[in-house]
Formats: sequence, structure tokens, C-alpha cells
Amino acid sequence: MSAAPESQPRTAAPAADAKSSRRSLAVALLLGAVGAAVVLIASGQTWAQGTVAVGGGTLPLRADGRDVTGVPAALAIVGLAALVAVFAVRKAGRLLVSALLTLSGAGAAVAAVLGASDSAALDEQAARTTGDAAATIDALSRTAWPYVTAAGGALILLAGLLALRFGPRWPAMSGRYERTGGTAAGATGRAGRRGGPGRRAPAVDPDRPEDLWKALDRGEDPTDPAGPTDTTR
Repeated sequence: MSAAPESQPRTAAPAADAKSSRRSLAVALLLGAVGAAVVLIASGQTWAQGTVAVGGGTLPLRADGRDVTGVPAALAIVGLAALVAVFAVRKAGRLLVSALLTLSGAGAAVAAVLGASDSAALDEQAARTTGDAAATIDALSRTAWPYVTAAGGALILLAGLLALRFGPRWPAMSGRYERTGGTAAGATGRAGRRGGPGRRAPAVDPDRPEDLWKALDRGEDPTDPAGPTDTTR
């Protein structure tokens, strides 16, 4: 009678770990994707604007985030690629990719904050517009877009931290197929060592698409007229 209460926590613990892993995975994907989108959109908006004196009048000039610095947008793309690559690698490779994701977010945020106070892009525009290398921008004003960009970088940073913390528990994209192939190859090897043909695969009906998919999933060639053939050998 006392065995049942003891077995329940043992069963509940793996289920709770799996639920926590799925939750962290979903949150990391959401944060990384939203953060990269925010950085790419916000870095294309006007970060600073002003005027320059031309022929007795003034001409308005503006600079978007990519004029000021291209670092946040570039790092957002790197972070998005790293977010996808997390599921293609394992163990040490996943740790390195997670670290790259984290650094991409941190770098994008820092670059955006530093660019918020930079007027060099507008001064260069003023010099080109007037033909005077000493010309500078007047009536300089700034927008909030650099800080929106920094917030997007912070979201990528959080996604990277989640990947570093929970990434080892996340599944890999190719894990299912590697396990299937390994199991089929192992079964074939064991059957050969015993000297027997092993269990025969079920017949495949070429008119039933579900049978074809099941045969491919088992590692067989459903198009072989001689019968099911193990393609993992």
C-alpha cells in the first residue's frame, strides 16, 4: 500500500522537467524572434535630425539607425541565425551557439545606446550637402528609436541566457531520425550475429501513402520490387 504514494513523485518529476523545458524553449524562441524583428525595424527609423545652413537658408537632414551604426542590425541577423542553429547542434556546440546568441543581443543593445548620442552621421551629411568639410548640423534633435533598438537587443540577450540555462534539455532537429536509424542498424546487426534474418518488415501497399511514409520512417525502400529493404545498411 505504501509503494503507490512513493512512485507518484518519481513519475511527476520527469513530467515537470519536460514541461519546464518546453516552456523555456517557447519563451526563448518568442524573445529571440521578436527581439530580432524589433532591432531590424527600429534601426531603420529616424534616430536623429537637424538642419544645415545652405545659401542663406536651412535644409533639414535626418539620419536613421543604419546611417548612425550598422552594428545592431547585423548582430540581430547573427542572433536570429544562432537561434535557429541552437536546434541543429548538441552539447558543446549548443553551448557555443547559445553564447553567440547572448553576445549578439548584448552587442546590439550596447551599440544602439552608444549610437543614440552620436551626431557624426548628420555632420557627414551636412558636409556633403554644403560641400564644406567643416560644416556641422544645427538644431539637432533625437528620437526614442535607438532605445527601442536597445530593447530589442535586450530581448535577444534574454533568449541567449535561456538557451545557456535550459538549452541542454532542448531537443535537436535531427535527433529523432538519428535514433531511428541507429535502432534499425542495431537490430540488423544483432540479427546478423544470431545468424537469423530477424523480424520481417510488414508489407508495403504502394497505393496507400501512409504505408509508404511508415516504410521510410523505418528506414526501408518502399520502391524496391523485391520487397522491403533496409536502407540504413
